[in-house]
Amino acid sequence: MIELSTGTPAPADLIKDTTEATFMTDVVEASQTTPVIVDFWAPWCGPCKTLGPMLEQAVTAAKGAVKMVKVNVDEAQRIAGQLQIQSIPTVYAFFKGQPVDGFQGALPASEIKAFVDRVIAAGGGESPTDTLNDAVEAAEEMLAEGAAVDAAQTFAAILAEDPNHAGAYGGLVRAHIAMEDLDQAEAILNGAPAEISQSAELEAAHAQLELARQAKNAGPVADLTAAVEADPDNLQARFDLALALHAAGQVQEAVDQLLDMFRRDREWNDGAAKTQLFTIFDALKPNDPVVLNGRRKLSSMIFA
Repeated sequence: MIELSTGTPAPADLIKDTTEATFMTDVVEASQTTPVIVDFWAPWCGPCKTLGPMLEQAVTAAKGAVKMVKVNVDEAQRIAGQLQIQSIPTVYAFFKGQPVDGFQGALPASEIKAFVDRVIAAGGGESPTDTLNDAVEAAEEMLAEGAAVDAAQTFAAILAEDPNHAGAYGGLVRAHIAMEDLDQAEAILNGAPAEISQSAELEAAHAQLELARQAKNAGPVADLTAAVEADPDNLQARFDLALALHAAGQVQEAVDQLLDMFRRDREWNDGAAKTQLFTIFDALKPNDPVVLNGRRKLSSMIFA
């Protein structure tokens, strides 16, 4: 198992208010070792009331890789003048006593998180996002090597740190598919946070779950192959053969059968061949040769 959690400094050590008297200590001196984000705000500033808590949340989530200092410009006019603060909210990031990044105005949470990650990187640190992504890669390797239980435990640990990590969520679903626990995989998928429910990672996991359920009812490849050879226009047999081939791990062969079906009768069973092709494509990585070649061939038939 990979240890993900790290000791988080007390909030008072991460986020504090400063004054003109303590600015040098809280910002310039503190930034010699850890980047410090400075939020210039005022009680009468509406956008500041939205931005401040979002910044605090992102800094807290960074678990000590960056600190935050808040400056009330009404009470620290000399500091605001020295730094040429023209409007608020204004945010500067300091490292080694010097500004290294900044922005003005309110930003969405995703851009604030990206800003914090940049500041951490500027200080030579690794953001929690990087650490979690590394853990996801390690879990994916476990899954590829057949260690589905260990992979599931690692994906679950990542989600304990970041419940909206789409890569870990999709990985956890796929780990349960690999363990043939399809009901649990579906329950996990259905419980995904709304923020990531339409992500590519969860769409892929959904497609893999659908294919896994189909595989449970797939017929014998040999018998279905014989049926298709005996009657090439038997599209039901050809469709069932594609399902059986995919269940047996012969993905390219399954795609070939579905493309042949589409060529023969694209409208058969409400376009079942095309729908199944898209399910297979969604379950694979976008740059997989099977996907790239299959989409190209399908497009050539659609637009011929």
